[in-house]
Parts: sequence; C-alpha cells; structure tokens
Amino acid sequence: MRVAAIDCGTNSIRLLIADVELPGSGAVTDVVRKMTVVRLGEGVDETGSFAPEALERTFAAVDAYAEDIRRHKAEAVRFVATSASRDVQNREEFVAGVVDRLGVEPEVIRGSEEAGLSFSGAASLLDRDPDRTVLVVDVGGGSTEFVLGTCDGAEHAISTDMGCVRFTERHMRTDPPAETETSMATFETLSFLEDVAQVMPLHEADTVIGVAGSVTTVTAHALKLEDYDAELIHGAELPLSAIHDSVDQLVHATRAERAAMPFMHPGRVDVIGAGALIWGTILDYLNKITDGKVTTAIASEHDILDGIAMSVARQHTEENDS
Repeated sequence: MRVAAIDCGTNSIRLLIADVELPGSGAVTDVVRKMTVVRLGEGVDETGSFAPEALERTFAAVDAYAEDIRRHKAEAVRFVATSASRDVQNREEFVAGVVDRLGVEPEVIRGSEEAGLSFSGAASLLDRDPDRTVLVVDVGGGSTEFVLGTCDGAEHAISTDMGCVRFTERHMRTDPPAETETSMATFETLSFLEDVAQVMPLHEADTVIGVAGSVTTVTAHALKLEDYDAELIHGAELPLSAIHDSVDQLVHATRAERAAMPFMHPGRVDVIGAGALIWGTILDYLNKITDGKVTTAIASEHDILDGIAMSVARQHTEENDS
C-alpha cells in the first residue's frame, strides 16, 4: 500500500511517500523522499516558543508536501513531530496549522517512541544476525536518540536534549568556533553520554549505525563526494579514523568553507559543526566503553521516516482488516 510519512524535527521537515509491502516483508520502496530545512526550533531553547517566521517556513513546506501526497494518491498519512514540538508554549498554533493543511494531527511522540521508529528504519539495512547487538544513534537538531537492540527490535531507548541546532545556539557562536566553545560542547556531550550509559548497556554494542543529516553529511565529507549522493552514503561503513578526520575539518572550518563544500545542504551550513562534534564525541566514547570493539560506524539514509511509513501501513492494514 502507498503511504506518506512526515518527520518534523528541530532543523528540518522531511517527507517520504512510499509503497510498503503488506502483507509480506514490510519492505519500503521510495516514491518520493524530500527534505526541507525550516529551522522550526530556531530560538526555542531561549524563548520556549516557536517564532512566527519559523512557523511560516514550516507551513510553506507542509503546503508543498500536501500537494505531493495528493498527486501520488497516498492512502494514509502519519505526521510525527519531534523534539522542539514537545514542550513549546504555542504548540496549539503549530498543531492547528498542520491540521488545516493536511487533515491529520501531528503526533508529538515521546522520545522513546521516536527512538524505536528510528531503530526499525535504520536497522533494516542489516542482515538478520541474532548475535549482533546494534546501537542506532539519531543526531537531530534538538535531540539525539540512542536505541540498542537486535534483529528482533529495540530493547533500550533514550532521548537526550543535545542536537546540532541546540548546541550551535548554546555553544558554537563564533566563526570558526573558538576552542573554548568546542570544549564546552564536547564536555556537555560527554556528560549526556555518561547519563545514557547509566540506563543503557552501551558497552554491549558491536555495530553502530548513525542516521540523520549530521551523520550523513560527515559521511559525504569522508567519502569526498562531489555532490550529495544518498545511494553512496546509505550503508557506507567507515573506520573511526576517517570519520574523525572529517569531523575535525567540519568543526574547525569557517562558514564560507562549509558553504563551498559541494555536498553541503545550505540549511546545514550553520549547524554541521555542532552536529559533527556530537557524532565524533559519541564514537570516541563508544570505542572506549566497548574496549575497542567499535572501530567503524555505518551511515543509514533509512531512519525514522522509514519507521513511520512501516508503522502507518501496518496500522491502516489492521484497521481495514478489523
């Protein structure tokens, strides 16, 4: 069946229209996959509300996505709003605007559910190895999710309040970032990681998959791509040394240098330094806590969008069968 999944995060809003094989394998075949940087969470960390101009940018993207959904005749739609949409003071204005345009209410899901959806999407690229313990890390704009599990599904999940937009606004304000700024961002990332390790057995991970724009942009840099090629990025497994070289260059580049990189999305220019720093610090920590077992990381273009598509297809099928 054909479904539409929308993931509205702190930095970007993304659309997947896909054919999901149900009943059957649940395989997801892309019809349309789009991403628009809207910076919905701009200033939220400071004000606690969505800015009018951020809502305007987001609603313009939703209008365009609604037209895509109608044109491709999706049978069911699920709109998931994450991170910045959980606690803002003017959330009802955001909800009403989405309902007016799409006819469905955005689901402001818990971090644990967000993490589970990301896991099911990202882990779909792996073979079903029952002995493999997989950690999926979703580095977003306002939050980062950690999900640990096996081929049978997620077993542990936690969402943390660190992300590329949040840390750019909080720490990395100069161009290029000063050493004191990167040190503070690294310190806070490590503090979050210590908290995660208290409630999740990170040391059991032997396979690490990173998803979302910060991770895939670092991967594009490490692969020395002349443009952003999702097919080359998806499933790319790189040694930590190569990832860290790219992280270091992205963190310390000037804004002009980042903007000139051929694979760089314009909407990521301002925030990729913080996103890269978070990803690199996470991988350093995992290498240490697993006693060197984690030596590579895999980038996945399949993430929460694919998990949302699978979930709405299953729900729609169950409702029709009942």
